[in-house]
Amino acid sequence: MDPRAMPAAELPLSPALVRRLLAEQHPDLADLPVEVLANGWDNLVCRLGDDLLVRLPRRAASAALVAHEQRWLPELAARLPLPVPAPVRTGRPGAGYPWAWSVVPYLRGEIAARTPPADPYAAALALGGFLRALHVPAPPDAPANPVRGIPLAGRAAGVGRQLPHLEGAERAAAGRLWEAAVAAPAWDGPPLWLHGDLHPANVLIDAGAVAAVIDFGDVTGGDPATDLAVAWMLLPARAAREEFRRAYGRADGATWLRARGWALALALVFLTHSADNPLMAAVGRRTLDAVLADGPEPGPASR
Repeated sequence: MDPRAMPAAELPLSPALVRRLLAEQHPDLADLPVEVLANGWDNLVCRLGDDLLVRLPRRAASAALVAHEQRWLPELAARLPLPVPAPVRTGRPGAGYPWAWSVVPYLRGEIAARTPPADPYAAALALGGFLRALHVPAPPDAPANPVRGIPLAGRAAGVGRQLPHLEGAERAAAGRLWEAAVAAPAWDGPPLWLHGDLHPANVLIDAGAVAAVIDFGDVTGGDPATDLAVAWMLLPARAAREEFRRAYGRADGATWLRARGWALALALVFLTHSADNPLMAAVGRRTLDAVLADGPEPGPASR
């Protein structure tokens, strides 16, 4: 592969900026210690005292994602079986910073990209049940997302650019899978609520078990196959993926094949955009291996 770097921050971000924003808008929190926890594709995340985090978008494209979390996550959190970081305070532009930002609970655990679950079958049950609860019809004003929850064919241009970076038999197998997944019957139900970006860096593991799901900036409505791709991204064994599918309970053959296609598309994204992020590059590699390990592809799946 010839990976590229993740998107750069569009303005300087630092703990000092966080302190200025807190002093201006939430002065009762301004004396708490601030420490950088993570610097991801979309947000700078800082620990705030013992129990809170501050999330600041790094790019203009990410700013709307924070607004989506602020609007919808408190409503969704009430019916989900795992903790999620519903904002406890909201921030507005200020102190020279141009976008909305949030204060959210600190949820204990390490990201699954770094610390896999101790029992993949228990993790499969937890995540399958979580998505079963999340995937209910979304309202008409749910956030639109041009790249998540859409028909799988909408990812074809990116996959077409990225597949040539694979070599030999691996490229041929991935191409066959992609063709089969795109040919599968499309989702014909109502748009369902989706996390939109469910991968191992957005799942927390504590004491070996799935403890929380984080980073709902891409929340949207659409095809549930988008989220079901996490089966290949997190669960290395095919038997664990089947346990996940049973726990979810609503993935027919076409949906499962589209989910595998989504996992392939996301694996290629991680492999080609993580030159400076070996953790996410490794997620891409493991996902691609899992997707291809499931064997020869069927023809177009039926419902």
